[in-house]
Amino acid sequence: MSEAYDLIPGRDAGSGLLIVVDHAARFVPPDIHLGIGDDLIGRHIGWDIGAAALGRALCARLGCPGLFGTVSRLVIDLHREDSPALIPAESDGHPIPGNIGLSEKARAARVARFWRPYHARLADLVRDGAPDLIVAVHSFTPRLESSSGPDRPWQVGILYNRDDRAARLAIEMLRAQGFETGDNQPYSGQLLNATMNMHAEAAGIPYLAIEIRNDLIAGPDGVARWAEILEPVIVDCRKKLARSTTVRP
Repeated sequence: MSEAYDLIPGRDAGSGLLIVVDHAARFVPPDIHLGIGDDLIGRHIGWDIGAAALGRALCARLGCPGLFGTVSRLVIDLHREDSPALIPAESDGHPIPGNIGLSEKARAARVARFWRPYHARLADLVRDGAPDLIVAVHSFTPRLESSSGPDRPWQVGILYNRDDRAARLAIEMLRAQGFETGDNQPYSGQLLNATMNMHAEAAGIPYLAIEIRNDLIAGPDGVARWAEILEPVIVDCRKKLARSTTVRP
């Protein structure tokens, strides 16, 4: 295991799939001081609750490899590119004192230590494994702490930027099963889709960016249920897209 990522090797070389979990961990290295307590780091601002367990369950079911980030997104957000939010000074209304006023040298050191190795390894996996479909697993909170609006109504969201080939198939399948499914909700993949933009869209590879409401996968029973729900959706998407030769720019 690298300091920046954990790799699960696939047992089925013909799976045609790759699982990616950017926000899999809440870990903060001992030499990085964020200035907040463990209670905040353990909330949704620190990681995607349940996403790592769901990603691992899907790797086990599908026999495919998986790449998992190993540091909290408050240390560095592996799902961002060149943005102030790469190392957030605040998140959902909570200031992150250790990230405020961080020098350019310190920012560059975090990028070199975590972001670059993670994305370099992902680029290698895509190049060497040539997956037919990349699956990004995230989770979202039922309601942002800084929001005064209603709870988010979706159980699951499917995000996409320009390439919606897999997204359209998955949304249809999930809605047919009766799930309240967000189409580019709870936020738009046209605004935040950095990992899939770099490693899937740029290479013309179809992808599924899946967001599960985190209260639904906070425990093992929920993780098992959603792994069972998502497995056939992922497999069907891969099979249908493998038969198609249409590639969108």
